[in-house]
Amino acid sequence: MQGDHLHSTDLDALRPAFSTHRPRILILYGSLREISYSRLLAFEARRLLERLGCEVRMFDPRGLPLPDEAPVSHPKVQELRDLSQWSEGQVWVSPERHGAMTGIMKSQIDWIPLSVGSVRPTQGKTLAVMQVSGGSQSFNAVNQMRILGRWMRMVTIPNQSSVAKAYQEFDADGRMKPSSYYDRVVDVCEELVKFTVLTRDASAYLTDRYSERKEQAAELEKRVSLRSI
Repeated sequence: MQGDHLHSTDLDALRPAFSTHRPRILILYGSLREISYSRLLAFEARRLLERLGCEVRMFDPRGLPLPDEAPVSHPKVQELRDLSQWSEGQVWVSPERHGAMTGIMKSQIDWIPLSVGSVRPTQGKTLAVMQVSGGSQSFNAVNQMRILGRWMRMVTIPNQSSVAKAYQEFDADGRMKPSSYYDRVVDVCEELVKFTVLTRDASAYLTDRYSERKEQAAELEKRVSLRSI
């Protein structure tokens, strides 16, 4: 019956005690170029997130095979999956190429599994999306990454960053110049940290679903019935 699995909101579950360890953030970027503005933006985000008190790790996509080209035991695939599992929040930074995120960005996301056994490894993790463009400002890549984040049951924050004519926005040392674009990157990093701290301890409750409780109960009832035969 519906009433057996439809629960009233548990306010205590929504307000658990905050963990005190630093928020764990993974950054992915979608380019292998020697001079990569998505990588420079990723490093800029890393500096900001560390300044905001996070523990940050970045994944280098060099050497990552194409999806289905190698087994999941491949060292780079395992490195990526372990980092994703470790993280409580993620930042995805992609160039826009031909009106879309790059294949390098998509390959990394495709290697992160939707499920491992009964566990959904990205479910409830926070996500911020950013992109760089060689021309005028666009939002194609960030919009695509939002769709993927939702598909992977991640809590994608409202804010996002799109840096137009990225080649003009970084100095000779690879640091982002002061601008409204930089201010938006700061905004995104601040918001990601807030959402991560706010949701990480309640993640399991936030992603607990009626349909899955109902399905699990039916499977349990089936197993009990079989044992009684």
